Amino acid sequence: MSMERNKTDDIAYFIAFCIETYKNAHNISGAEASAVFSNHGIMEYLSENYDVLHTQSPSWILAEIEDFIKADKK
Repeated sequence: MSMERNKTDDIAYFIAFCIETYKNAHNISGAEASAVFSNHGIMEYLSENYDVLHTQSPSWILAEIEDFIKADKK
């Protein structure tokens, strides 16, 4: 398996983890969390910034997602 394929898989798992973390923090369904991520471009943000973000704690990542949503609403 190529290095690029591994990173693509890692990013997909990371985004799924972030959706799950957001879903649990807001007591919403996975579909609702996915819709929030889609509406605000969060999946793209997480993918583009994977190298930095995936090394952070779940609570830090959740705060980053919350800040990203707030900034997107302005």
